Amino acid sequence: MKRFLASIALAGLLTLGLTNVVVAQDSAPEETTQAAADEQVPVVVDNGGFHQAIKTKFIEGGPEFMASIALVMILGLAFCLERIIYLNLADTNNEKFLNEIQERLNANDVAGALDIARDTRGPVASITYQALIRLDQGLDVVERSITSYGGVQAGLLEKNLSWITLFIAIAPSLGFLGTVIGMVTAFDTIEQAGDISPTVVAGGMKVALITTIFGLIVALVLQVFYNYILSKYEAILNNMEDASITLIDYVVDYNVKFKNLK
Repeated sequence: MKRFLASIALAGLLTLGLTNVVVAQDSAPEETTQAAADEQVPVVVDNGGFHQAIKTKFIEGGPEFMASIALVMILGLAFCLERIIYLNLADTNNEKFLNEIQERLNANDVAGALDIARDTRGPVASITYQALIRLDQGLDVVERSITSYGGVQAGLLEKNLSWITLFIAIAPSLGFLGTVIGMVTAFDTIEQAGDISPTVVAGGMKVALITTIFGLIVALVLQVFYNYILSKYEAILNNMEDASITLIDYVVDYNVKFKNLK
C-alpha cells in the first residue's frame, strides 16, 4: 500500500514538472516578442513640411523656367491686386450721391452740386461733374459730355486687364515649353546612356512635367482673380449707365423748372 501511494505521488510530481516546463516554453516566445516590440522606437521622418516640398519641386523643375513662371505669377498677382483695390474704391453708393445732386438742383444750387461731385470719388461722380459744368450749354451738350466721359471712365476701369489675360496665357505656355525642353533633354540622356531603362526615362519625364504643373496652377490662380475683377468691372459699368440715365432726367427737370437750359 505504501509503495502504491509513493508511486502516485511520484507520478503527480512528474506531471506537475512537465506542465511547468511546457508553460514556460509557451510563454517564452510571447515575452520575447513583447520585449522586442517594446524595444522598437517609432521613426519620425521630417521632410520640412509643405514649403520644403514646394522648394524641392521648384528646384527639380529647373531654375530657368520655374523662375520665369514664378515671375509671371508675381506680376499677374500685382496687377490683380491693383485692379481689385481700384474697382473697390470706384464702387460707391451711387443712389445716395444722386439723391444729393437732385436736392441741390431742385434748390437751384448748381455750385453746391459741383462741390458734392468734386468731393466724391468714383466714375459716376466724375461723369456728373463733367455734365454739371456744361449745364448752361444745353441738354445736347450735357448728353454728349456724359457719353464721352463715360467712355473715358470705362477705359480707366478696364485698364491693365489685358496684362492679366496675357499672364494667364503665358504661364501654361512657359510650363509646356519647359516640358518639351525637358523631354528633349531626357531623350538626349537616353541616347548618351544607350539605354532606355525606366530609371533614365522616368527621371527626365518627371522634371519635364513639373514645369507644366506649376504653369497650370499659376494660370488657374490668375484666372480666378480675373473673373472676380471682370464681374466687378461689369457691375460698376452697369451702375454707370443707370446713373447716367438718372442724371439726364435730373438735368431735364432742372431745365423745365428753372429755364436755364435752352
